[in-house]
Amino acid sequence: MGKHFNKKITWVIKNFSSLQSKEIYSDHFVVNGCKWCLSVYPKGNKVDTHLSLFLEVANHGSLPSGWRRHARYILTILNQCSEKNFQMKEAQQWFDEKCSNWGRRSMFPLDKIHAKDSGFLINGEIKIVVEIEVLEVIGKVDVTEETSIIMETIDINGFQLLPSQAKSVSRMFERHSEIASGFRPNNPSLRTGYMSLLLCLIESVCQSPQELSKDDLYDAHAALESMTSAGFKLDWLEKKLYEVSKNKENKEASEIQLQEMEKKLEDMKQKCSAMEALVEKKKAKVSAENAPLSFDDVV
Repeated sequence: MGKHFNKKITWVIKNFSSLQSKEIYSDHFVVNGCKWCLSVYPKGNKVDTHLSLFLEVANHGSLPSGWRRHARYILTILNQCSEKNFQMKEAQQWFDEKCSNWGRRSMFPLDKIHAKDSGFLINGEIKIVVEIEVLEVIGKVDVTEETSIIMETIDINGFQLLPSQAKSVSRMFERHSEIASGFRPNNPSLRTGYMSLLLCLIESVCQSPQELSKDDLYDAHAALESMTSAGFKLDWLEKKLYEVSKNKENKEASEIQLQEMEKKLEDMKQKCSAMEALVEKKKAKVSAENAPLSFDDVV
C-alpha cells in the first residue's frame, strides 16, 4: 500500500445532469495487458441519494473460465475548483467471474455534486479518476491497446499530464529543477491547468516575431505574471520573453526603415531613369551637331 500506481485515468462525463441512462460506461483502457473500464450510476444503484461508481473488468463475459485479476486501485471524484476532492480509500481486490467489478454503491451524495459552487460539476461535466495497479493475472490477457477518448495521464514531478506533454515537461524539469518548488496547490486539475498554461506560453515564445502579434505578447506577459504569482520560478522564461518582445520591436522598426529606404530607392530610380532619358536626348543632339554637311546641304 502507498506505492505509485501503474496508470492514472481521467474520465470526463459530459451533460451529467441530463443523463437518462441508468448506468454508463467509460471507454476501455489497458493496464498490464488487461482491459478495464469504469461504470457509473448517475442516479445511484439501489440508492437514489448517492452516485454509484465501480471499476470493472471489460468484456469479462468473453474471457475463458477461471480468469482472475488482482488489482489495487483508488477512485476519485475531482473537485474542479479547489483541492477538496472526494477520494475513497485505497482498495485491493480480486476480480473474477463471480465479481467482475468493485467500487462503491454510495460513492458520493448527489446533492453535493449538484450543489451550486460545489466544484464537482462544472459546465455540466464531472471528472472521475481511477489509479490502478495490476498485481496478478490468472488466465488470458488483452494485449491490444484500444483507441479511447478517455484521457490517460502520466505523473511528471507531481503533475498529471497527457503523454504528448510528458517529454517536454520532463526536459523542462531536467534543465530547471526548481521550477515548481514554490508552487503549492495540490488539486490535480489546477496543477495540470497551470502546467498546460506554461507549455502554451513556451509555445508562444517559440514563434517567430512575424507570427506574434502585440496581443499575443500582452497575453504572454499576463500569463507569466500569473504563473510567477502562483509560485513558479520562471526567471529563464521571463528573460526569453523579454528577448522575443525586443526582437519584435526591432523587427517592426527595421521594417519601417526598410520601407523608407525602398521608397527613397524607388524615387532615385525614377530620377535616374529621367536623367538617362535626358542624356540619350542630349547624345542624339550632339551627334547631329557633329555630323558633316553633305553636298546637297551646302548647295
